[in-house]
Amino acid sequence: MLPRIQNRLKLTLNVLRHGERGAHPPRPPIPPLTPEEVAEAQTFFPLPKFFLFGHARSGTTLLMRLINLHPDVLCNRQAHFFSRRPTLEALVAHPDVANWLSRGSFRWNRGRDLSPVVMRAAADFILERDARRAGKTIVGDKSPNSLLNGEAVRLMHNLYPDARLIFIVRDGRDAALSHRFQSFIDATQHLTQADWKIRADFERNPDSFRTPDKSLFTEKGIREAAQGWVANVTETHALGQELYKDRYHVLKFEDLLAHPVEEMTRVWNFLGADTTLSALSQSVLDAQTLNRDAKWQESKAGGIADAIPKGQSGSWQEFFSDRDKRVFEEVAGAVLRGWGYGG
Repeated sequence: MLPRIQNRLKLTLNVLRHGERGAHPPRPPIPPLTPEEVAEAQTFFPLPKFFLFGHARSGTTLLMRLINLHPDVLCNRQAHFFSRRPTLEALVAHPDVANWLSRGSFRWNRGRDLSPVVMRAAADFILERDARRAGKTIVGDKSPNSLLNGEAVRLMHNLYPDARLIFIVRDGRDAALSHRFQSFIDATQHLTQADWKIRADFERNPDSFRTPDKSLFTEKGIREAAQGWVANVTETHALGQELYKDRYHVLKFEDLLAHPVEEMTRVWNFLGADTTLSALSQSVLDAQTLNRDAKWQESKAGGIADAIPKGQSGSWQEFFSDRDKRVFEEVAGAVLRGWGYGG
């Protein structure tokens, strides 16, 4: 009888400590890579790395395509190592995996949680695998970070303090408008009943939305769009400067449209690529005339896509209602002006 009572007491204590029977204790925080581990990772995967962040619909895809014009640079897309859940940490999130990678009785982990080493090795392999196939010597990934904002920069820095971070910014009103149109074409699963009504109305008569009293957004939608843009540009820029210093480069979408050769020369110089190659400037100018997104949108929803401005700046002035302008000014006015975006 006594052993049975003792056993039940042990089980009760275990539940109090760790939850229901069979449940695992929370996973300990994942430590950042040490400088020694960073240096060791570079010996196995030596190609220089960079990551391209930006709010959704802020020109990350255009910038990626232009970056890839350089014969030595490859920018992959949408790996979302740090910018969308589940992030790279999911590889080592399970408590059993964490325990195995940090178990003190093992010799190969040198008494330290090897989770960040495993995560870095996985990302390095994914990046360098494609780069080597393409004969490139500098490699990166573009993944919009508007879902995690500043947290994406922190997660990146924990594993890649030696990488470079590029951040592209676009007028939040144009980004919101472009994102709205994108939702009408290829993200309709997220539309509410009110959104569907607006979409149908726009498809019937797009010109009716070029008036100050008719909006493409619900009031909740335009407010959330403004709040999301403010959080993204404020957090990302602050942490990019703080954590990466001279390994951080920021540019504006509008400047890329107006001065593509000059802006791309700065980007390639930042990445350490040779900018003296004679064909680079012309390749940038040629690429500016091609808008793959526009062609894709037309194939997806031609009736709507034909009425949507593409790859332009300032379209919000044509499509924002008076209410949209008022809400965006209330939420994001100071941040817009801080980036040089006037009314």
